[in-house]
Amino acid sequence: MLITVSTTHRPATDLGYLLVKHPDRVHAFGVPTGTAYVVFPEAGTERCTAALLLDIDPLALAGGRSRRGRPGQGSGTTPEDFTLGRYVNDRGYAASSLLSSALSTVFRSAMRGDSKDRPELAATAIPLELRVPALRCRGGAELAGRLFTPLGWTVTAFPIPLDPTHPDWGDSRYVDLTLTGTLRLADALNHLYVLLPVLDDAKHHWVAPDEIDKLVRAGAGWLAAHPERGLITRRYLAHRRALAGAALARLAEQRLADEPTDPDTVVETSDGGADEEAGLPAGVDRQPLAALRRAAVLDALDRSGAARVLDLGCGGGALLTDLVRNRRYTRIVGTDVSTRSLATAERRLRLDRLPPRQRDRIRLWQSALTYRDDRLRGFDAAVLMEVVEHLDPPRLPALEAAVFGHARPGTVIVTTPNAEYNVRYPGLAGRAFRHPDHRFEWTRPEFAQWAGAVGAGYGYTVSISGVGADDPEVGSPTQLAVLTRTGGVEGGFR
Repeated sequence: MLITVSTTHRPATDLGYLLVKHPDRVHAFGVPTGTAYVVFPEAGTERCTAALLLDIDPLALAGGRSRRGRPGQGSGTTPEDFTLGRYVNDRGYAASSLLSSALSTVFRSAMRGDSKDRPELAATAIPLELRVPALRCRGGAELAGRLFTPLGWTVTAFPIPLDPTHPDWGDSRYVDLTLTGTLRLADALNHLYVLLPVLDDAKHHWVAPDEIDKLVRAGAGWLAAHPERGLITRRYLAHRRALAGAALARLAEQRLADEPTDPDTVVETSDGGADEEAGLPAGVDRQPLAALRRAAVLDALDRSGAARVLDLGCGGGALLTDLVRNRRYTRIVGTDVSTRSLATAERRLRLDRLPPRQRDRIRLWQSALTYRDDRLRGFDAAVLMEVVEHLDPPRLPALEAAVFGHARPGTVIVTTPNAEYNVRYPGLAGRAFRHPDHRFEWTRPEFAQWAGAVGAGYGYTVSISGVGADDPEVGSPTQLAVLTRTGGVEGGFR
């Protein structure tokens, strides 16, 4: 079975550095079911192609299956489960979970995004073309498009006829798949690693609970928001309901940590239009509300003159990545009550790869916002971005006392949904709030009343504005308050 990876990035031979494979050599790797080879059929300045060829040993494959237990146990019964089928099958020719496993063995560093010789290129999206000339695809070319297109790929998938000389026999269950796009090589390989066995829908090894970790790790940054994540998860975990349920729960938590409040279809536009499902005209420049919100927060921080910043309830670290890019912020702290969210933020920030001076600017702390934490005192500014609505209303006074009374940063920036705007989202029909974890959502007068009371009680002046298109009837989708404390701040980074 075969897969090729090509690029026209110049010099194209840098592909060898990214894959950690020299283009002038033939590389061989022993795998449990045979031998994997990496060769470069073309290696020029303008175009370079690496081919991974997996040579299956049918005896090794059959022996491995017999040692794992009963046919179909944990992975679903497949055509080769009968005795002769263990030796006579398509496993040596059609891409499947076996090729996915070989990818993780042969291109381990590339899948992690590591490159000692070209670290900047490994973090850069480059033009790529991936081809799998024979892929067993349960669901056909249409399903391949549904899985890869949301990830930024242009998908070309042709069903392979059973016999070209007998077109009346129809198509086989195999497709010739080509993907083209501009992505990081690490992302491209992880897409294949997850989706090849999903399309094949027949894993050929025991599916244990540690497969959940593999799925979540390889799907970081894309699977949680994929429109077909349910199908992907169930098939990847061989339709084992308990494992699929646990994986989907972790993905839901990851998605909440990254973007806690946006409805699935919320897209703000530069001309004040509604979301795409509401009939947005073609060609209008769309920008996600989450991006608009972060930009508004960053602008407010810039105007405050802050250098030492707290991101309270930082989730998966979306805002922290923007803060780290700006050298004016000399001290940056992200806090969250969820250790899993902090782990996601750490991966997103790539803290283990930053130079020591950059890494020393950043801290990630577990902390609950309803309790006083001395570590949070003495900062210029704090951000509560889409956080307050996740607290039960009786807990809000505790948050106010901990943030405004005890930590007392010079500026506090708060964003929260505008409940009045929810009528503009068709996807919210029949739902009380934008997210099932929200405990409340304020109208504009309610938010102004809360912010004003907090400011008066703790010595802050208040300025309120909107984020996103300003609807003349219901206002903007997000509300933003800047509370500025009179007087300076003392203390620093602990």
